[in-house]
Amino acid sequence: MKNVLLVVLLIVGIQLSAQVKEELFIPVDTETNKVKFQGVVEEEGSKYELFKRSIYWLNATYKDPVRVTSVRDRETAKVVGRHRFRIYYWDRDSVKHIGGMINYTFTVEMKDDRYRYIIDEIVLKSKTNIPVEKWLDKNDPAYDPRWDQYLVQIRDFVNNWSSNLEEKMKPEPEKVVEEW
Repeated sequence: MKNVLLVVLLIVGIQLSAQVKEELFIPVDTETNKVKFQGVVEEEGSKYELFKRSIYWLNATYKDPVRVTSVRDRETAKVVGRHRFRIYYWDRDSVKHIGGMINYTFTVEMKDDRYRYIIDEIVLKSKTNIPVEKWLDKNDPAYDPRWDQYLVQIRDFVNNWSSNLEEKMKPEPEKVVEEW
């Protein structure tokens, strides 16, 4: 019985060690060496229609969209805003703790039949506002393994944010008027 248990534990241990750790990709702008998420989406509509949809998206996404945005320019079809979200870490007992508050800047620019979004200026809010680029350096003497968890949370936040934007920027289906 002990041998069977030993073999099972050995097999489980080998399988766990054989699992490949997920590769974490965080985009860094080559000119500024800052973390910068961006995407260009082809979407039907004039730049004014897309701008109007972006305002609907803002109102649906943020509790106080007027305070979040610093630029809402219909003529240039550009929206710029700053917001924040919490990050967390889990201790050895799987208890969730607040890791801090992440501030970010977003820009949405519209042209006919397409728009671009950018999320940059991502910093951990503190007395000195720590840029997240610091967390990419595993050779830093102050390196903390929690930094990888934080970067995954930032990546997941941006993926959800951009998916939400893309969904809300789609044109509403035309209502068919039934004639009888």
